[in-house]
Amino acid sequence: MPIRMTRQVTRRDLAALTGGFLVSTRAVAQTQTETQPLTRAIPTSGERIPAVGLGTAYVFDDNNEATRSKADAIVQALIKNGGRLIDTASTYGDAESVLGQVTATAGLRDKLFLATKLESPDARELKRSLARLKTASVDLLQLHNVRSKQQSLERFREWKKQGLCRYVGITSTFRRDYPALEAVLEREKPDFVQIDYSLDNRGAEKAILPLAAEIRAGVLTALPYGNGRLFKAVRGKELPDWARVFANSWGQFFLKYLLADSRVTAVIPGTGDPSHMTDNAGAMRGPLPDPDQRRRMIEFADSL
Repeated sequence: MPIRMTRQVTRRDLAALTGGFLVSTRAVAQTQTETQPLTRAIPTSGERIPAVGLGTAYVFDDNNEATRSKADAIVQALIKNGGRLIDTASTYGDAESVLGQVTATAGLRDKLFLATKLESPDARELKRSLARLKTASVDLLQLHNVRSKQQSLERFREWKKQGLCRYVGITSTFRRDYPALEAVLEREKPDFVQIDYSLDNRGAEKAILPLAAEIRAGVLTALPYGNGRLFKAVRGKELPDWARVFANSWGQFFLKYLLADSRVTAVIPGTGDPSHMTDNAGAMRGPLPDPDQRRRMIEFADSL
């Protein structure tokens, strides 16, 4: 009987269908656990941030006790395992409010690299986001879902000068809008660009990643699991032996494909499970696939 999911196939489903084979039974080399988490430099400043973060779409949507408790455990797992980056948005339901309450209650704000997104350069929207997040400023403020080549970051830069954010960025997860994204990216030269990029959705490699490198923009990859498609594709399959030299789970396999491209600053998978956050963070440790292994990963994904 197929799994019915409203949004995506989850690790929990995958583990159930593979007899619990989420994590490889082969032990990870001791040196992997002893290494420092992978960090990447933000091109415009040189500041380094951990390469695996947390996305908050869907799982933090409802501001209730159960969601806040879950969010607290996930954020604590992120920090415990060397992460700092959390990405949210004004349009993610109650996610900003949930995140703000969790970080304020636990005194975590200074331990985080906090990013949010606005649909437009609206001062009222920014004020509301900062109030929800219970912070005077964010680390990264992004113009969400760029759709027009004429969109500007002028207001965002004004807010940056005022100390309301430290970096500015743009985002799109819709391929039809990539021409507009490319135009704004080239003209506005933001600190960051956030895109839809995964092992089974490699279109960004053709234009967005080269352009980002050219203008020195950091790259955040949303939907690194292909919105659940990748977990669905490997349902019932064990991690190949050749992949276990660099990955300890399917999640790490998918994330490390992206991180093996040095143009990617950080991946931001969402999760509703603290143990999955821990597993995701494991992608910051141990070797990354080399070019030959990466080509093999593509061949494997294309064969699914």
